[in-house]
Amino acid sequence: MAKDIEVGGQGEFHAKDYHDPPPAPLIDAEELTKWSFYRAIIAEFIATLLFLYITVLTVIGYKSQTDANHGGDGCGGVGILGIAWAFGGMIFVLVYCTAGISGGHINPAVTFGLFLARKVSLVRAVMYMVAQCLGAICGCGLVKAFQKSYYTRYGGGANELADGYSTGTGLGAEIIGTFVLVYTVFSATDPKRNARDSHVPVSDHTFLCSSDLRDNRNFTNIWLNG
Repeated sequence: MAKDIEVGGQGEFHAKDYHDPPPAPLIDAEELTKWSFYRAIIAEFIATLLFLYITVLTVIGYKSQTDANHGGDGCGGVGILGIAWAFGGMIFVLVYCTAGISGGHINPAVTFGLFLARKVSLVRAVMYMVAQCLGAICGCGLVKAFQKSYYTRYGGGANELADGYSTGTGLGAEIIGTFVLVYTVFSATDPKRNARDSHVPVSDHTFLCSSDLRDNRNFTNIWLNG
């Protein structure tokens, strides 16, 4: 629970300079009658579709360029850091574009976390996650439609556990990575941060977090998605 008073530099007490938003209702049927609700769902669908389309293409392209069995160069391609920037850059752009429409979740893990914190209703959370999953399916479907031979050859760009690491280690990395990602979103949207610090957009925080964590693909090919 947030404190109602704060201590000043000279021992003075001041009323808190931020307002905690009221918790979202568990079920808000009124949302179903608003166009803004459906616009937000469409935004989540399109954003997730574009995210998966670009990032999966990047991974497949990297595997193709480094595949020695097909004339690739083991040191070629965009590299692991390039893949990290592709993921982080897409998150940056998409969250910036959709934050004012849907909140820029683009990830079921983020939506579920915000639902548990009562920042979105159950109806909105379920519809967001459905839209995100459908968007992801359609994004991968577009990749397969345009680059079917590469998609099939490289398993759709699916990640695998790195050599030398157990399934338990990979699971632990996924849990920690997803926790840090969701924690970053909560930190960036904390009303206390808006009151004291410069107004840092969620997109900037998510971009930095995603870029850094995506570089952990050398460890467990981490996904961090719900």
